[in-house]
Amino acid sequence: MAKTAKKVTKKRVVVVEPVGEAHVNATFNNIIITLTNKSGQAISWSSAGKMGFKGSKKNTPYAASQAAADCGKVAYDLGLRKVEVFVKGPGAGRESAIRTLQTSGIEVTTIKDITPLPHNGCRPSKRRRV
Repeated sequence: MAKTAKKVTKKRVVVVEPVGEAHVNATFNNIIITLTNKSGQAISWSSAGKMGFKGSKKNTPYAASQAAADCGKVAYDLGLRKVEVFVKGPGAGRESAIRTLQTSGIEVTTIKDITPLPHNGCRPSKRRRV
């Protein structure tokens, strides 16, 4: 009878400081909110899909606010108080996610849009025919 050895993985401990960063990735299909400390280690995250929304309902301001409330509550309980917000993408729930982060008790200091814009780089895909 062979014994199977269990691999013990050590859980990474994240240092939660009162000041951190909030990364809001708003695509056409989903919204992902990640709250990190200043060095970029994730404290908490949430998305519209994680909150139970499916299909086209994931890209709504209501789904974004639900995800932001969930993410903000976890981070606030761990000790996060102020965040700089970095918004990326063209999605619908960008503003509502930031507004909900503020109502969850986390103070928003700055809002920065880091959506990547091509300087006429790659050739775009062919035109969509519906």
